[in-house]
Amino acid sequence: MPILTIHLDKITNLADEDHIGKSDPYVKFELEQDNVFKDKDYGEMVSTKKKDEQNPVYGEDFHFNIPTLNNMELTVKVMDDDILKDEKLGKTKIKLEKLGLGPEPMEIKKKVDNNIFSADAYIFLKLSYTE
Repeated sequence: MPILTIHLDKITNLADEDHIGKSDPYVKFELEQDNVFKDKDYGEMVSTKKKDEQNPVYGEDFHFNIPTLNNMELTVKVMDDDILKDEKLGKTKIKLEKLGLGPEPMEIKKKVDNNIFSADAYIFLKLSYTE
């Protein structure tokens, strides 16, 4: 089965949402096929957590086995690991079909959060697809 590979490089300029200490960000990847009548879920994967970091560097790879790129949508959520309930720091969606992915990694820079008083937060990924 073909494989979608996601290389999570880094995130820049995350807003600090914690009232005590700094944010402890991690990334959640959710992959689904957006069909007309019934969406098909291909699971989720989660990065490591980075303690007290607003510009985390990950260098982690994730692999999803998927039959096709047709109608595939990757949801990327940047979360803050908290004691009571994890908070969402940012989010973006990537329509994979439109990217023209192949075996050579493609660099992707997507905005995950609009910051009013500071620079916007961006996530840096490399995506590839091998059949």
